[in-house]
Amino acid sequence: MRRHVKAMLSILLIIGLLWSPVELKAEEQNQKEPIVLIHGLGGWGRDELFGFKYWGGFKDIETNLNRQGYRTYTASVGPFSSNWDRAAELYSYLKGGTVDYGEAHARAHGHARYGKTFSGVYNQWDNQHKVHFVGHSMGGQTERVLLQLLKEGSLEEREYYKQHPEVGISPLFEGNKDWVRSVTSIGTPHNGSTFADEETMSSFIKEFVIKIASLSGNNPETFGYDFKLEQWGLKRKQGESFLQYADRMLNSSVWKSKDISAYDLTTAGSKELNQWVKTYDDVYYFSYTGDATYRSLLTGYSVPLLTMNPLMYLSGLHIGKFTQGYAEPIINEKWWPNDGLVSVVSSQYPIGHRNQPYAGNAQKGVWNYTATKYNWDHIDFIGIDLADTLGISDIYSFYNEVASNIYRLPLN
Repeated sequence: MRRHVKAMLSILLIIGLLWSPVELKAEEQNQKEPIVLIHGLGGWGRDELFGFKYWGGFKDIETNLNRQGYRTYTASVGPFSSNWDRAAELYSYLKGGTVDYGEAHARAHGHARYGKTFSGVYNQWDNQHKVHFVGHSMGGQTERVLLQLLKEGSLEEREYYKQHPEVGISPLFEGNKDWVRSVTSIGTPHNGSTFADEETMSSFIKEFVIKIASLSGNNPETFGYDFKLEQWGLKRKQGESFLQYADRMLNSSVWKSKDISAYDLTTAGSKELNQWVKTYDDVYYFSYTGDATYRSLLTGYSVPLLTMNPLMYLSGLHIGKFTQGYAEPIINEKWWPNDGLVSVVSSQYPIGHRNQPYAGNAQKGVWNYTATKYNWDHIDFIGIDLADTLGISDIYSFYNEVASNIYRLPLN
């Protein structure tokens, strides 16, 4: 009997020696690869709004993830800037340095080349120290644009630099950077939002920001919110109330530019993005989407559920019945189910890119789209709506699930 026990212990010891280094290596590597949370349209940083978080409201998703062992950072980029500008800002926020939007890009769109200077929250970011991007709403587009620039850089910027070497070039636009292990999108309009196609978008933006001011307990008149459009020469004036500031921002001619969120979020702008931003074979992709509508027996349209945030009723109604047959993308009843701002079919994956339903079998180079979360609207996903309070959703459990899916990924 003792011989059998010794033999069994020897076998277990050998197995342990064989497997432990691999498991330890994976654990250590995951500890080194942080999650970066990237906010969507209208978002803000942790040091804004007197502690009211974009990621969690009065809760704190970043802190909770860190407590669970998932090293996490919360990025802060232009809430209404274009995906290109936001990607440049996100690069400097992580790596450190002055934001460089690119000389060619800045000249083409008529704004300043340089922005803020960041110390960098993850200065060691490189091929050996990768990150996992998690973007909500427009943040899912921004992370894809940054990944594209890291991988391939910008031909336009490199060509301009060849002709004008005295202006220099940001390392971001040189490409050849395999710095991202995974990309996760949450409620992202990969194919655009049909509501963004409407000219009422600027009115919605102002109403949304004012509602956030109310939710955070601040007076909209004195609200400390930053549109972060300094590259366009737009900065809050001393003594200017928030409502005056917002009116000036939203009435600016910048909104007629294509280098702004209002265009990037349209179906046409998103189609352009999907044509040059690729899905890469060596990166993992996940997407999460919600549906806060039901099919009306009377009209057949998708109508908002009572639990949808009232701010999004009109946009949800619009998306739930909008059709378009005269231009790509063709929009039919498949686009009607939505989370109040984004159609389910738009947030699952970019049209024409490889995809598969996710059931625990993630593949590289494929959009692994998860089962749609019914009764979740667009801002339920960031925990600042009623769903978490009412027990419809559990925001901490949701992000623990997101992080767990990421950290289970193989290292090769």
